[in-house]
Amino acid sequence: MATDKFIIEVESAKPAKDGRPSMGPVYRSIFAKHGFPPPIPGLDSCWDIFRMSVEKYPNNRMLGRREIVDGKPGKYVWMSYKEVYDIVIKVGNSIRSIGVDVGDKCGIYGANCPEWIISMEACNAHGLYCVPLYDTLGAGAVEFIISHAEVTIAFVEEKKLPELLKTFPNASKYLKTIVSFGKVTPEQKKELEEFGVVLYSWDEFLQLGSGKQFDLPVKKKEDICTIMYTSGTTGDPKGVLISNTSIVTLIAGVRRFLGSVDESLNVDDVYLSYLPLAHIFDRVIEECFIHHGASIGFWRGDVKLLTEDIGELKPTVFCAVPRVLDRIYSGLQQKIAAGGFLKSTMFNLAYAYKHHNLKKGRKHFEASPLSDKVVFSKVKEGLGGRVRLILSGAAPLAAHVEAFLRVVACCHVLQGYGLTETCAGTFVSLPNRYDMLGTVGPPVPNVDVCLESVPEMSYDALSSTPRGEVCVRGDILFSGYYKREDLTKEVMIDGWFHTGDVGEWQPNGSLKIIDRKKNIFKLSQGEYVAVENLENIYGNNPIIDSIWIYGNSFESFLVAVINPNQRAVEQWAEVNGLSGDFASLCEKPEVKEYILRELTKTGKEKKLKGFEFLKAVHLDPVPFDMERDLLTPTFKKKRPQLLKYYKDVIDSMYKGTK
Repeated sequence: MATDKFIIEVESAKPAKDGRPSMGPVYRSIFAKHGFPPPIPGLDSCWDIFRMSVEKYPNNRMLGRREIVDGKPGKYVWMSYKEVYDIVIKVGNSIRSIGVDVGDKCGIYGANCPEWIISMEACNAHGLYCVPLYDTLGAGAVEFIISHAEVTIAFVEEKKLPELLKTFPNASKYLKTIVSFGKVTPEQKKELEEFGVVLYSWDEFLQLGSGKQFDLPVKKKEDICTIMYTSGTTGDPKGVLISNTSIVTLIAGVRRFLGSVDESLNVDDVYLSYLPLAHIFDRVIEECFIHHGASIGFWRGDVKLLTEDIGELKPTVFCAVPRVLDRIYSGLQQKIAAGGFLKSTMFNLAYAYKHHNLKKGRKHFEASPLSDKVVFSKVKEGLGGRVRLILSGAAPLAAHVEAFLRVVACCHVLQGYGLTETCAGTFVSLPNRYDMLGTVGPPVPNVDVCLESVPEMSYDALSSTPRGEVCVRGDILFSGYYKREDLTKEVMIDGWFHTGDVGEWQPNGSLKIIDRKKNIFKLSQGEYVAVENLENIYGNNPIIDSIWIYGNSFESFLVAVINPNQRAVEQWAEVNGLSGDFASLCEKPEVKEYILRELTKTGKEKKLKGFEFLKAVHLDPVPFDMERDLLTPTFKKKRPQLLKYYKDVIDSMYKGTK
């Protein structure tokens, strides 16, 4: 496969100057070589996205949820674009009738559902700032956001009301009206009345504005449409100000990108809404679907029932975070192993043949149509049978999982990269490009990107393999952190947003995220350790599901806490005559030694330096989770909390290894 290059240089590199490090050349997508996509006529705000689709596709299915018949889930029941619009207008009139006005802050708290989108569109219609309250944040963070953003009205999922009540009396300084997505109890109304807060059921609230008609205010491109609070791995959440321009620019870029690779969205596309709408990733994908008059079906809110919802909805595009794809991968591996010798031999042969053809540059549907039909069609059926694009984002996807899915899922598997501050999509890999495996692809066609050297980590943006901090420029960027000008100035320098992630350009113009600028520490001999890079390298070994590496400047070597892969450990134990359940196997020194040997092999293959090898490991059968506050809601590791939680384990590893 000839190395095509999917980026073009638009500005040359700059040497280090006035205390600023050197910057590599500025690149943009080859799909923007004649300029960025022009603005879409009439599309100036998020409200226009929805309004124009209602005019164009009034009877298309817009929002669907599963009907519960006699306690059992049935088919998806749909509301058309026009039906949704009529309710949005009612909600908007009710909001205005209680005195909430343009520029006020409206909270939305709960799992994805039609009411979430309806509340959001009512905010868009009346120029309110939509402030999502994270479903997975505890009462402390919810209270912080309500007070920090000065939220005056909030729409809340019925079962989240008790959680929201915990934020009172403090939240009542600003929050005066709460609307449930469903019903409310007289007790809840009474409790909130004591704080001077009015609580409405959904139906009650819709009645408030009946007979009233409020004019929709004029919305400008630069107006803020949403404040998204990002769950920092340290400190308080930051409120990222997203303007209409950011989202409208992103949509034009996604259109250009999908059109350039012959995968344009259309009215027949169906999306499963389960990733939190409180995050930018899902929010912009749903905006793209609304823009194309396509359909969005909501899950039931339970990860155990996700595959069943997929089977009923039959989506055409499936967005996921690596956590979900890892689960699908493990499930498929178990099924293959349980299928008996003949079936697994047939699977392995088909896999090897198709994998070989993909590596040679064949398109996924040409690589082995027979294998797809006979062997892999069952995998496709497991995702509903109609998926044509799987998009992974929010965290790095392990290369072995991506490779496996590219072969067996019978569709494109693309990995994307972006931040709330860049309105999600900044890079995405291209369909049918096996040489982009393990990368986040080239930039989307609406941003300029460059790498800035990080001298203290020995990353040089001007070397023959350019490495440095990823910097982004363009209209998709955020408008600053709300009430935190100081933090905005730290990351926005000369129009460039500094992501804090370290990337490496590949010969084909795709980018590999290799490190995080802040996650660096010194060992006692003075060696700098870029810990995220090491976690990515070791994490690619299928024997482990997750790894947290630790070191500090008082110790000369690294240790790690690992969530091992249950199937791999149990298989090895069986072959080696060790008995016991998974938890007790994780305690056994033989299993620890085995995993350490395997990771040492990985380290040698990747030519790691001596101090980058692990000297001791602790195996935790329970995956790192949010319940113990070890992960953020986007599954990023909270390092200070991990250290606090595993302090005794770390201490004993250092004592026992010396």
